[in-house]
Amino acid sequence: MTIASPMPSLSPAHEALLAQVPIRPHSVIDAEVIAYEHEGLALEGYLARDVQADERKPAVLILHDWHGVGDNVRMRAQMLARLGYVAFAADLYGAGVRPTGDDASAEATKYYRDLPLLRSRVSAGFTTLLQHPAVDPARLAVIGYCFGGTAALEFARTGAPARGVVSFHGGLVTHDPSDAGAIAASLLVLTGASDPVVPDDAVVAFENELRAAPHVDWQVTSYSGAPHAFTIPGTDRYRPVADARSWRAMVCFLDEVFA
Repeated sequence: MTIASPMPSLSPAHEALLAQVPIRPHSVIDAEVIAYEHEGLALEGYLARDVQADERKPAVLILHDWHGVGDNVRMRAQMLARLGYVAFAADLYGAGVRPTGDDASAEATKYYRDLPLLRSRVSAGFTTLLQHPAVDPARLAVIGYCFGGTAALEFARTGAPARGVVSFHGGLVTHDPSDAGAIAASLLVLTGASDPVVPDDAVVAFENELRAAPHVDWQVTSYSGAPHAFTIPGTDRYRPVADARSWRAMVCFLDEVFA
């Protein structure tokens, strides 16, 4: 693992949201680009942590939306670092691959069509975080946004040793034959009740698949009036109430699974 130069500052909308999570007394939050690889492909993630911490900390892997590693996951990493976690925004696409517009949809589609590759790419980020010297290797969780929410749930289906997995407005993919029985992590699915990408029938089908694996600890919460990508500030889809409620739900969930 090598360390590159810091990434650019956040947009004003993201800075404003970050400011709602105060830095704890005596904490010093540091963020850096982490270069790693998967099957020969160069990747660049973003790690944030309190460098004043004198013991290993629980850690959270963050998976980006279909635009790649950008302001939203960098902001979330810093927010989590301010709460005392080591947070790593993994790169699922490759160094320098940060698509916009139709290119973002096309890039994400490559992975939706190759879920084993997607799961493996998440695993590379998980392993990178697991090996960081500041991390308590027994206490890791995975969260994801949109495309990253789908990726997080797919990774859970591998039986990954994460304590918890959280999906924010991620697509809910069901499998036939089902591999839900392999899930070891607790699941928290946070979805918009007005999300056309995840309609009610998709939620029900996903829940029914999990019901068939009774050992899995899961919960699904829907937020009224929330469209797809309701946690992304600076967009017309952003819903501050749903974002705040879903963030608090995740914080409580992490408190529970890391206890």
